[in-house]
Amino acid sequence: MVKKTRFGKLISKIKNKIQGNSKKPKKISKKLKRKPIKIKKVAPKKAIRKNGKSIKKTAVSLYGKPIGEVTHYFTKIKVGIIKLKDNLKLSDSICVKGATTDFKQEVKSMQIDHQPVNQAKKGQEIGILVKSRVRQGDGVYLP
Repeated sequence: MVKKTRFGKLISKIKNKIQGNSKKPKKISKKLKRKPIKIKKVAPKKAIRKNGKSIKKTAVSLYGKPIGEVTHYFTKIKVGIIKLKDNLKLSDSICVKGATTDFKQEVKSMQIDHQPVNQAKKGQEIGILVKSRVRQGDGVYLP
């Protein structure tokens, strides 16, 4: 019997390729086979039941009814521009809540296109004199 060295193995591989007698690939062992990942379905959080009807928790319960969002702030004159999602009247109390903003105040001055108004409707952009800095994206709520 002849011992096969590295060179001998290489020659036998080349001969097999030329003759078409190449070895079949080895089977993958069971340990190396990957099993399919099972995705678990998570049930949605239970809603609060009130009078037999389900109600989801929203920002309404925490800060009040959402009525708008801050779109701009003018620092020198301390005026916040708010895009309204609901109606707002002069002397209403509002709550402004954001990442670093959290205060309540009464609406004392409100303008649309530099004209003072007593009330504003849904969809309008208004300017309100605010007591503290507000930032773009802060929410405005009616408590």
